[in-house]
Amino acid sequence: MYDRRFFSSKLGQAAIASIIAMVAFVAISSQFTASDAYAASIAHDPIMVELA
Repeated sequence: MYDRRFFSSKLGQAAIASIIAMVAFVAISSQFTASDAYAASIAHDPIMVELA
């Protein structure tokens, strides 16, 4: 099913692009994890914004 002919088609190329995008997203998002202390300091921020 996944042979050279599939990956040379437009659907196969879209599948490859999707896989590359997912891998890039995981690689980038894993570098931006907030530690527990940083997340707690954001939760206790005294600034309050009211949305009307």
